[in-house]
Amino acid sequence: MVINLPRGARVKSRSGIYHIMLRGVNKQEIFHDDEDCITFLDTINRYKEKAELTVYAWCLMNNHVHLLLKEGNEDISITMKRIGVSFVSYYNRKYETTGHLFQDRFRSENVESMRYLLTVIRYIHQNPVKAGMVQQVDLWKWSSCLGYYGKTVYPRMLLDSDDLLSLFSSDLSIAQERFKEFNERKNNDECLEEQINQRRLSDNEARQEIKRQLGGIELAQVKSLPREKRNKILRQVKEIDGISQRQAARILGVSPSLIFKA
Repeated sequence: MVINLPRGARVKSRSGIYHIMLRGVNKQEIFHDDEDCITFLDTINRYKEKAELTVYAWCLMNNHVHLLLKEGNEDISITMKRIGVSFVSYYNRKYETTGHLFQDRFRSENVESMRYLLTVIRYIHQNPVKAGMVQQVDLWKWSSCLGYYGKTVYPRMLLDSDDLLSLFSSDLSIAQERFKEFNERKNNDECLEEQINQRRLSDNEARQEIKRQLGGIELAQVKSLPREKRNKILRQVKEIDGISQRQAARILGVSPSLIFKA
């Protein structure tokens, strides 16, 4: 007999600060183009004003999101639910899908010290580098890194960086340089779930992994399979670590929407 135990209540942070991770269900991609990223950040910005959030950092990856937030006038779980519902509604309209987009409830950890706050910011900014997406943290435009470096970041008023930069120096330009040195320092930081930072497979590597999943079926035959069998294979392909859905669609010669909806 299987007994389903209720999930424990989220432990409240004494500081009110949380490192939050949202992940696509079944590792599916959340963001397929720039419009998706812009819409998600606009959604956070909208609820920042309504819930009086403080936003210390963010990073949008293909299939997961890292946020560093201080809750405002309501419980962080309520705010995150509002953000999630709003974005999923947009996503389902745009891609003509239904059902869940995010995996279960969001993961979080409490951030109770200034030292760990800075560690989490660095971890979040280095996510794309450790995942092999870019060579330098400031080359990934969908994180808050550029804002800390004094460069333009979207949306302009989302980031609350002044208090943290003042820890490095009262002179802003010096503070930004010192933060940059700290932010790019090599480290073994592990926050929340280190294993999500998987290296993206090259097309050649991805092609070989897909072929292993297909058994004797040729890549070019997948798009002509009966719908039920095709969708079963596409769901298996989406489970392959290090492969994006767009990449899989390109290799299999199918529409990305088929991968999204499978």
